[in-house]
Amino acid sequence: INQVVGNIGLFYTCYELCKRGWNAMPTSRNAKGIDIILYSQDGRQKYTVQVKSLKQKNPVPLGKSLETFFADYLIICVNVLNEPELFVTTPTQIRQKIHKGEKDGRISYWLQPKDYLEFRDNWKIVPSGF
Repeated sequence: INQVVGNIGLFYTCYELCKRGWNAMPTSRNAKGIDIILYSQDGRQKYTVQVKSLKQKNPVPLGKSLETFFADYLIICVNVLNEPELFVTTPTQIRQKIHKGEKDGRISYWLQPKDYLEFRDNWKIVPSGF
């Protein structure tokens, strides 16, 4: 089911970006860091997107290292099995809000729901692709 949740979030995000004029191309599913490559209708603007998909408003896992966290935009898609909600931000905007967890000597990074809720439908930060 995790792969299904991931695919729903990825393709729903592509759908929303295409409505805004972008050519949205999903990358290979095992590519590190980048999930979507965007380019504008005239080909002059290019951006990268990382998508995090969740069944509900839970903490967003960001992995064991922040080195793979380098896309131009981070889009969090929650409630993917019902009515998806998108939270649109950048790594820079949330960097100070990232929680570092440590358990049994292993480190992981998370973003709590209270730290991404303000970015709901925050499309104003993404320029038009038309």
